[in-house]
Amino acid sequence: MPLQPIAPGDFTKVAVGIDRPEDVVVAKDGRVFASDHQCAVAEILPDGSFQRMGPKGGAPNGINMDRQGRVLIANFGIYDREEGPLQRFDPATGQHETLVAEVGGKRLTSANYPVMDRAGNIWCANSTHAETWPQALDGRDDGFIFVLRPDGSSEIVAEGLRFPNGMALSADDAFLFCAQTSGADVMRFAILPGGKLGPGERYGPVLGQLQQAGGAQVAMGDLGYTDGVGMDAEGNLWVCLPAANKVVAITPAFEVVTVIDDPSGEVVNHPTNITWGGADLRDLYIGSIRAGYVLKGRSPVAGQPHVHQLA
Repeated sequence: MPLQPIAPGDFTKVAVGIDRPEDVVVAKDGRVFASDHQCAVAEILPDGSFQRMGPKGGAPNGINMDRQGRVLIANFGIYDREEGPLQRFDPATGQHETLVAEVGGKRLTSANYPVMDRAGNIWCANSTHAETWPQALDGRDDGFIFVLRPDGSSEIVAEGLRFPNGMALSADDAFLFCAQTSGADVMRFAILPGGKLGPGERYGPVLGQLQQAGGAQVAMGDLGYTDGVGMDAEGNLWVCLPAANKVVAITPAFEVVTVIDDPSGEVVNHPTNITWGGADLRDLYIGSIRAGYVLKGRSPVAGQPHVHQLA
């Protein structure tokens, strides 16, 4: 069944007043958390308000959860010219700890998004070692993906990437998908035994144009800077295009379907991540790097559950 588009007006704004809610994660018990630059993580309450939890440990960006319900936090240090470690926060106890600050002799400066597989591996992107935003998006290929294994070992498993960003797993944990922001595309890697990755390959087509320094101005709706990604239960890979105020999906047949489009940006303003929750996994949450709120709506198809949402 073809994906049906979602109108911007079908979303409700929640957590109004939150600070740079890049990402959202929904726990198995239904609690909803969002990244917030004023704290470790913010909880979005059922009435749409939010409460901040724990001290800020960096520049919270992409977030996810482990099986114990602890929030995994990737800190994008470039935003605040700080360090960019992978951290973990336990909403039950308030414990806030750093999991990885350096890997393979490289200091983490821009951890972007973490995801855990069934084997307990935590995969995370470090987008770049550039010091400024213009440098970060100039097409340099200094980004990498690293893994933190259950035994505590960590390793860089993919290098030479152009601003690796959001990630998702296939339903069988056979593949890891990673948006490549400065490539306007998504890469796919086979997951190998022992927490390793095979060579990367482009998954689907290039999703838009990139603005070139000194080049002709690209229309906003044509900008293809890929950000957060998420897999739904039918195998469609949803991809956020924040500069275009758009969310598209790459179908299993590699067709590209526009699911959400808000040229005005009045509602869907620089969408960066999509997350499913609710009893039927059809509650849809959208984070943003520009809006001071999170969007909540209903998805035409259920999301694929993360490991922490499995029975």
